[in-house]
Amino acid sequence: MTRRAQSTVAYDSIFQPLTIGNVTVPNRIARAAHNVGLPWVDQSDDLIAYHEARAKGEVGLTILGIAGVHRLSPTAIPIMSDAVVDGYRRLADRIRPHGMKLFQQLWHSGPARFFPPDQPWSASATPNPLTGVLPRPMTKAMIDEVVEGFAAAARRVKEGGLDGVEIHGAHGYLIGQFLSPATNHREDAYGGSPENRTRFLREIIAAVRAEVGDDFAVGLRLSSDEQVDDGLTARDTLAIAQSVEPTIDFLDLSFSGYYRFQQMFANMDSELGYELPASEVVTRGVSIPTIVTGRIMTLDDAERVVATGVADMVSMVRSLIADPELVKKTREGRVAQVRPCVGVNQGCLGKYFTAGRMSCSVNPLVTQESTRTMDPSDLVATPKNVMVVGGGPAGLEAARTLALRGHHVELHEMNRGLGGQISIAMSAPHRADIGAITAWLADEAARLGVTVKLNSLVDPDVILAAAPDEVVIATGATPREDGFQTQAPARRLAGVHLPHVTTSWKTLGFGGRATIGRSALVYDDTGAYDAISVAEKLVAEGVRVTFASRHEKIGAGVDHTPSTVHAALERLFAAGTEFVPLATMTEITQDKVALSLMGGHGTRTVAADTVVIVGYQSPNREIADELADAPFPVHVIGDATGTHTLLDAIQQATLLARTI
Repeated sequence: MTRRAQSTVAYDSIFQPLTIGNVTVPNRIARAAHNVGLPWVDQSDDLIAYHEARAKGEVGLTILGIAGVHRLSPTAIPIMSDAVVDGYRRLADRIRPHGMKLFQQLWHSGPARFFPPDQPWSASATPNPLTGVLPRPMTKAMIDEVVEGFAAAARRVKEGGLDGVEIHGAHGYLIGQFLSPATNHREDAYGGSPENRTRFLREIIAAVRAEVGDDFAVGLRLSSDEQVDDGLTARDTLAIAQSVEPTIDFLDLSFSGYYRFQQMFANMDSELGYELPASEVVTRGVSIPTIVTGRIMTLDDAERVVATGVADMVSMVRSLIADPELVKKTREGRVAQVRPCVGVNQGCLGKYFTAGRMSCSVNPLVTQESTRTMDPSDLVATPKNVMVVGGGPAGLEAARTLALRGHHVELHEMNRGLGGQISIAMSAPHRADIGAITAWLADEAARLGVTVKLNSLVDPDVILAAAPDEVVIATGATPREDGFQTQAPARRLAGVHLPHVTTSWKTLGFGGRATIGRSALVYDDTGAYDAISVAEKLVAEGVRVTFASRHEKIGAGVDHTPSTVHAALERLFAAGTEFVPLATMTEITQDKVALSLMGGHGTRTVAADTVVIVGYQSPNREIADELADAPFPVHVIGDATGTHTLLDAIQQATLLARTI
């Protein structure tokens, strides 16, 4: 791997202050509202510490995640009570010394969330496509109640010492349901014409202004394009923005909504800046300060957006989750030290939606800022000689963290390059960005003086002869080739050793090249992303693919598939890929695969001259087992422990390295 070139961009635009209403933001880098799953500040300091880390990292503006303004939309921020004011004051007091400005996003979910037993409210009886709950069309009394809720919430934000509020009108939440002709089917003064559909929004803005006055920043978030039939286009959104422009201080542009959820939070499938073409239609037509987002990953990219007049500010949420010091490091000329976001979404979105607390695949200590810094600052008193075996993400992160603490680290990798399974994963279509993390870790290891030995196949005798103080085994895992299936653990799969039966690694070109025919069965036993990558690789080569799985859906083991998998599904199904759920293989022949369906309650035969079995891997922990009686500690991390995600590998590595 080669070191990445240092940036030569001058950043003349993004490090200029910006005035929003009566607020002066120190630079043009923002963090749009996002949920992290941490308790409100009167319960712990975790949320304060999370935001403070980004403030110390010199972010210009943070818009706090949703605050539900009405009893049918409760959130972690208790903004419906005056008790929230003291919490805001505590938060503001911690943030203010660092210069970052704080706005609060005000929100009503409409039917996008359901809190039984109450039926959600909306413009019309149009269910949200993910929740599926039928909402009640709002009466005038209901509308007035919600308007009052927005106003009261804004007052509490101002009393709490924050700098402004943002009204959430994007993504098909309650306000968006009124704005969009796709979801607003009313025939009264709040439906029909564009003027009527914006009436609810105008009343909310007016009520908020009456409560906080003209000297408090008030802004609006809109989706530039809803991406749904008969929904709002960029031109429609521009008209909405222009109609309320005299009453607001800034406009924050986002994209899409629940009808194409994966486009709200695009992962590495989407191009960098993918939202900008639609957003620019809106930003060019208004004169108030604007904010844009959408996979803008570096300050070089942000500089171009601001310098060319596309927008006044750039939101970089996920990049600042990955590295809270992105702005500071870049300003100080340490661009190469910025830990990159790779856009897999499995920590920031996946863990939030499935576990209730955000994480990060490349920065696993995110949301733990109250007890840990992203990088260790405690140098060891007595450096040790530590041998790390394996140059994948776990081994590289362990080596990096050990070196940061002052240890002498020697890393051995049996292959000719670093990266481990990430080097395989990045070879699949639309997955190249994932390689940025191991490239960065390799660069960091070199910067910190780690001795890296490639093509170095070590065994227990070599390690014992070296006599290190401690050993870290990060040797990964290898695909099984015995046809094991979780739903049929005792079955000996007939035909598994035929020459056209292969593994995900070989299909992606690692460990020998599989011979690919014209029709393939991809069998997915794990529900992880691996089988999706294999299917996309085959489709890209013109192969007709049948995707069979023991699970009910593709990517069942990937956290929150709408944000992590659905973009790939669009491509696979558009290419004619067929999906066979709840299946196990019973026999493989030269040109067919026999499947048992629904636990044996059906059968299916699929024509295939290529069979790729994507199953559980065998951890490569033999070295550790043979060193059980070694005179030094031996630690095992990463896939060698039986785990199989980038997040697990890096988290295990960094936590271990902080204890040695």
